[in-house]
Amino acid sequence: MKRKPPSDSPFEAQRKAAQRAALNALRRARRSAEKAGVSLSEWEGEFLDSVSDRVKTHGRAFADPEKGAPGQALSAMQGRKLKEIAAKAKGEAPKPRWGRKRQE
Repeated sequence: MKRKPPSDSPFEAQRKAAQRAALNALRRARRSAEKAGVSLSEWEGEFLDSVSDRVKTHGRAFADPEKGAPGQALSAMQGRKLKEIAAKAKGEAPKPRWGRKRQE
């Protein structure tokens, strides 16, 4: 039985897993929007494209280490925007943000 060669380090494996998870989440968001017939804005489509390109090319989508965890592929804000796009694709109402409550 052939065995795989030992991996570089557990940190490298964790980084690659985070990269795969981010790419899968980006694909899922786009696919669910297309399937539901929800049209994404021009900005949202460009965001999904550019973030997936940066993750494929560089392994993560942000350059400043203060914007996200060291082993993660997306920054905190990129993850939040991705969740908002996925919720829009599912047809859910946007969650209220911090600050004042909206007058309805």
